[in-house]
Amino acid sequence: MALRDSLSRPLRDLRISITDRCNFRCTYCMPKEVFGPDFTFLQRAELLSYEEITRLARIFVANGVEKIRLTGGEPLLRRDVPALVSQLCAIPGLQDLTLTTNGSLLRAQAPALRAAGLKRITVSLDSLDETVFRAMNDVGIAPSVVLDGIEAAAAAGLSPIKINAVVQRGVNDHTIVDLARYFRGGGHIVRFIEFMDVGASNGWRLDHVVTAREIVERIDAVFPIEPAEPNYRGEVAQRWRYRDGAGEIGIISSISEPFCGDCTRARLSPEGELYTCLFANRGHDFRSLLRDGKSDEEIAAFLQSVWRIRDDRYSEIRTAETSILPKVEMSHIGG
Repeated sequence: MALRDSLSRPLRDLRISITDRCNFRCTYCMPKEVFGPDFTFLQRAELLSYEEITRLARIFVANGVEKIRLTGGEPLLRRDVPALVSQLCAIPGLQDLTLTTNGSLLRAQAPALRAAGLKRITVSLDSLDETVFRAMNDVGIAPSVVLDGIEAAAAAGLSPIKINAVVQRGVNDHTIVDLARYFRGGGHIVRFIEFMDVGASNGWRLDHVVTAREIVERIDAVFPIEPAEPNYRGEVAQRWRYRDGAGEIGIISSISEPFCGDCTRARLSPEGELYTCLFANRGHDFRSLLRDGKSDEEIAAFLQSVWRIRDDRYSEIRTAETSILPKVEMSHIGG
């Protein structure tokens, strides 16, 4: 019998953050005011080793996980990620493995990632406007660096590529159509993400959110689009296709149109804490089980006990009060 939570949602997707470090300081994720020079990141001994990650991944797959996404921080900052990819690709029953990156290190690493078995990749790119993008990543990286990484990834065979853009009113919302235009007809898929109240340090306000409906209206006014059927139940992004056949875009609407009812995702932090919701304020310690010599069966039993009582539906019950409660930072557990 499939492992299901208290709302009958199966465990299907596991997002594994392999580092809490990043070379960007995006204002909606790792603002410099919080993650400055004095910020204390995890030490190497605190991180799960690749062997520990792979062991946990095998247990999760045995309990229903079909898809794994490697995240961060910026995952490509960690050494020899292709070695981890190779280990994960060898897990029987794992149907899909992908990775999310800011793209800045992708040109150098894309061929090795593909050779290790990675087939798909997602790249974050919030704007093509140089001034806007430099301000948003707050370390002066130009969009051309990310575009170069995307080109290298496509050439290596990591395609089609998904491009994620977090949309903030008054920051980059005026560049939405430009981003859609650039990738339209090229085989890649841009996904526009509503600005979310993840963590407690990104200065989130509801009036900074550009809703999914507004994003659709802006793009539709220039490039007519129509709804497309989801690829599978629980798909995060709503699919919209261009009416002239020039591909599709996605909209992730956690704020205006919550999808908690179909959420099948769990998130594993770099030090082995399992979070059952992106907006959770506490995790469940799997690293101690690994390092205390627990058997696979004992670890699986703990996983089952955690998932079966899961009742998270933060986005459905979000209020002005809940949005300011302490929550794990997105940079720690990935998006």
